[in-house]
Formats: sequence, structure tokens, C-alpha cells
Amino acid sequence: MFSIIQAAGWPIWPLIACSILALALVVERFASLKTARIAPPQLLDEAITVSRGGVPGTDVVSHLEHNSLLGEVLSSGFRALNTNPRISEDDLRSTLEGAGRRAAHTLERYLAALATIASAAPLLGLLGTVIGMIEIFGSQAGSGGVAGGNPAQLAQGISIALYNTAFGLIVAIPSLIFWRYFRARVDGYLLTMEIASERFVRHLNTLRK
Repeated sequence: MFSIIQAAGWPIWPLIACSILALALVVERFASLKTARIAPPQLLDEAITVSRGGVPGTDVVSHLEHNSLLGEVLSSGFRALNTNPRISEDDLRSTLEGAGRRAAHTLERYLAALATIASAAPLLGLLGTVIGMIEIFGSQAGSGGVAGGNPAQLAQGISIALYNTAFGLIVAIPSLIFWRYFRARVDGYLLTMEIASERFVRHLNTLRK
């Protein structure tokens, strides 16, 4: 492996840094985007059940808030009712929408960085290719302007060009695949939270009345 890195030259080091960063982001997103941490399936029903007789106490709301991202959104509705029992339906919806936007920002964390790596890696590979081509043309100049060139320098230029092109694609393709996978997963969570919030607003309206 080290011999490949040596053959690819210095342009491969930014690609290695991108690959390490992409791997760290993928691991972090897999750990963070778990259903239990985002939107547990039974959480909405449980929140509605414990509040059928009225808005629950502060300890219950605090426990709900720390349960998951969906819990944060639902608890914002409880807190709004606790603060102002006569809050209007529009203000109640706005409160949950604001909490939903904060949750969406949390869900989308690092996705832009992963997408940037997927876009930049082929360009970094192309940069290595161009540098390799410069090495090749330099080797063909020969000493004293005589054609024939330096075979060792020619081989080095070819190695730089091919290794960087290949490594750029090796980094970009998985990064793009994982970005699209996480993007679809986040969109699914956002839809689930939107539907849950709409149902919860209707429930809170019954408590408000």
C-alpha cells in the first residue's frame, strides 16, 4: 500500500485525507441516524396516552424531550401549552414547526460535507492526473532538448496520473452512494416527524379547549 502511495506522488495525500474524513462521517451518521434516537415508533402514541387527562408535568415533558428528536418536537408543544394554556392553534403549529426545523438541521448535519467530498474527490484525482501528465511531458523533453526523454520519469508520470484518477473515483463513488442513502433516510425521518406533528397538534388542540 505504501508503495502505491509513493508511486502516486504527493497529489494523493489530499485524497487520503478525504477518504479518512468520509469514513468518519459515514460511521458517525450510521450511529446517529438510528430509529431509536430519531423517531421511536410508539413514542407518539405514548405521548398522547399520558396526556389524555391534561398536559403532563415538567418531569414527564423533560423525559420526553431527552428521549429522541421526535420527543424534542412533541415536548415543545407541551411546553407551549404549559406556558400559555390559551395559546392559539397557529402559534401552537408554529412552535412545533420551529422545533421541527431544528430537528431537520440536526438530521442533516455533516451531509453537506459528505456531498462535498463526493464532488471534490474526482476533481482532486483529475488534478493528480494533470500533474502526472506534466511529469510525462517533462520526461519527453530530454536533456538538452533532445527527444527520447527519461524512462524513469515517464513511468513516474504515468503512475501519478493513473493512481490519482483511480483513487479519486474510489473515494467519490462510495461517498456519493452513502450520501444518497443518508439523504433518503433523513427525508424518511422528516416525513415521519411531519405526520406525527400534525397528529399531535390535533391532540393538543383538544387539550387547549
